[in-house]
Amino acid sequence: MSSAEDEDLPVAGTAVILRDGAHGVEALLMRRPDRGSFAGAWVFPGGMLEPGDRVAGAEESADAGRAALRETAEEVGLALERLVLLSCWVPPAGIPKRVRTWFFLAEDPATGAVAAEDEAVDVRWFAPDAALAANDAGEISLMPPTWRTLHGLRGAATVQEAFALAREPDPAVFRTRMEPSENGRIFYWDGDELAGGAPGARDRLVAEKPVWRYERV
Repeated sequence: MSSAEDEDLPVAGTAVILRDGAHGVEALLMRRPDRGSFAGAWVFPGGMLEPGDRVAGAEESADAGRAALRETAEEVGLALERLVLLSCWVPPAGIPKRVRTWFFLAEDPATGAVAAEDEAVDVRWFAPDAALAANDAGEISLMPPTWRTLHGLRGAATVQEAFALAREPDPAVFRTRMEPSENGRIFYWDGDELAGGAPGARDRLVAEKPVWRYERV
């Protein structure tokens, strides 16, 4: 799952909450306050593992799922009934706070999301394409794992179609690396030529203005 130097990273869980929209699947995003982790960014609900989330002998992903459920209830007031393991994100070296984060798909319980005052400035439903376009327009700010996850949900007509993207019990693992580019940054993953893949191979997010783009070859 991770290299030896990443084994002791703190762990978090994130819930990618979906609902069926008029023109395809929609995802719930919340805007973080302009302070603390991911200041001002639009992210999926979630947070750090706490002692009460841990169960002796349980897989790390299961503990992270309990954290995702708890944090979602605290941050946006939703009690989720089912989580489907989607992915694991290992952050790049050199950033101030590194956390290994497990992402889970969940269906909206349709009870109404409400932003907790200390946790979120706003909550909003976005079609994936609309969120990516808003990021390019500077209307919202997305983090690379959020962007990549939304990009992967493009084209899903229903929540059930989106759930079919998950690969339980073997989720996609994204070991993120990054380096500066002329107009921004490049985030890349295993298989990309920058990560030791074949010449010309691509699995990267080119985060440059005016338009972020995903390249995979």
